[in-house]
Amino acid sequence: MGNVTSNVAAKFAFFPPEPPTYRVTDDEETGKLVLSGVSPDKNMEVHQLTTKSGNKVVATFWRHPFARFTLLYSHGNAADLGQMVELFIELRAHLRVNIMSYDYSGYGASTGKPSEFNTYYDIEAVYNCLRSDYGIKQEEIILYGQSVGSGPTLHMASRLKRLRGVVLHSAILSGIRVLYPVKMTLWFDIFKNIDKIRHVNSQVLVIHGTKDEIVDFSHGKRLWELAKEKYDPLWVKGGGHCNLETYPEYIKHLRKFINAMEKLSLTNPPPKELTNEPSITETKHNKCLRFRKR
Repeated sequence: MGNVTSNVAAKFAFFPPEPPTYRVTDDEETGKLVLSGVSPDKNMEVHQLTTKSGNKVVATFWRHPFARFTLLYSHGNAADLGQMVELFIELRAHLRVNIMSYDYSGYGASTGKPSEFNTYYDIEAVYNCLRSDYGIKQEEIILYGQSVGSGPTLHMASRLKRLRGVVLHSAILSGIRVLYPVKMTLWFDIFKNIDKIRHVNSQVLVIHGTKDEIVDFSHGKRLWELAKEKYDPLWVKGGGHCNLETYPEYIKHLRKFINAMEKLSLTNPPPKELTNEPSITETKHNKCLRFRKR
């Protein structure tokens, strides 16, 4: 049944830019991987990570010298990392956070084919990299999911119980619900966020435009209503699906959320007995969205 679901998803939910907007090469002097168009002074590291399905996905770690948290950013289904560079530089500077992002299987320089379950394996590999290569703890991570990226984001957030926070940007209730206003979750639906949001223990910030032409505003409102730990939402008046970053209240509200999470980390630290955690694979197991009706 999982394979059927993945096939349905691939037919109408994934639109990787063709050709990809960047290349990954080896630097002749250092031997490190580099992303085309990004100079060394940008303080960004490139990884190629092997997922549980055997694909190799590209991930980029944008380091801030004084970061308290790391955003694990899952982008929309019609963008790749090359199109996200300017946004990541801006977010890092304004929020004073590290940013780890990645391309889904079949996007950019990542191998394989895009599917719902591959996005889950992709984000699991990236999360494990944050832990093993950078020593970043669960409570120092804020998951950020934009549009379809809300799917892998909530997949992880529903499993990791000590995350610092979650941001859902123009998020979907589920794949089918973007196309049709169904009341019940169907077995062949994809990215069933409406069910997973109920299992998230961390603070959830929802950002949605009131004039979103792709994912109706009602998706964001319902996800916020279902969240157990609600942070003040940002309803961008007149905002669409692909332009929320251009509104001044976007970065202002995100900065306020980051500050609130910093205060929360001081007043509510994790229990000492929970400081050691298994990797996700050891447990049991731009920017815009497009959907096509079949």
